[in-house]
Amino acid sequence: MIRDTIDLTLTEKYVRKKREEGLSNFGIMHVFIAAYVRVISQRPGVNRFISGQRIFARNNIELCLTIKKEMTLNAMETIVKVEFDPASTAEDVYHRLNAAILENREDGDKSDFDKTARFLKYIPGLLLKFSIFALNLLDYFGLLPKFLLKVSPFHASLFLTSMGSLGIPPIYHHLYDFGNIPVFFAYGAKRTQLILKKDGPILEKKFLDFTVVTDERICDGHYFASALKLFREYFKNPDVLDSPPEKIIQDID
Repeated sequence: MIRDTIDLTLTEKYVRKKREEGLSNFGIMHVFIAAYVRVISQRPGVNRFISGQRIFARNNIELCLTIKKEMTLNAMETIVKVEFDPASTAEDVYHRLNAAILENREDGDKSDFDKTARFLKYIPGLLLKFSIFALNLLDYFGLLPKFLLKVSPFHASLFLTSMGSLGIPPIYHHLYDFGNIPVFFAYGAKRTQLILKKDGPILEKKFLDFTVVTDERICDGHYFASALKLFREYFKNPDVLDSPPEKIIQDID
């Protein structure tokens, strides 16, 4: 696990520019996801996963995100699972993510994830334990049905959680025992900090703290560090996210 900080000076200018271009609710989350998708396109090793004590290269990019139906204490929660193309731009991410969130914020448990969760809730306790054991066994041998993998919040490239809307710092969230998500990102509320420059002036800047919890078995520390540095570079120059990557790197089969 690691904690890091991003200077939002250029990112906030980029967000304002995108909103002026007509992407009305474009925000930090869209930049965050677009930057990570771009990292995977250049460092596909961070998208690998462990299954049955073996390492596999993932052939897609899927993100999981928990959202509330409404911003109230007792509102229902659901999980949005969105697939992105490695060539996605920030605008592509904006449209795909917003469409998924809008669909999943409908009243009631209408999404595939909600229906599956409701079905499991009605299985008696002892039978549910056996069902979970059977699912774990199938998952170990890579035999889970595709329809379950499609709705499972435990099988994806990344789980992202935003503490910003709650006004608190980022948490360290554990990886799940079930499934194959290799990376869990969390970011907190924006904070203001005074910076003393070498030549004397004091500047007021905004920063964003984030945490990363990873499965260290999928690649080595040097590779992870390279991916993290690349991720931070996209926040220093977010305009590159307006165009697809010049080249998409393929992982080793």
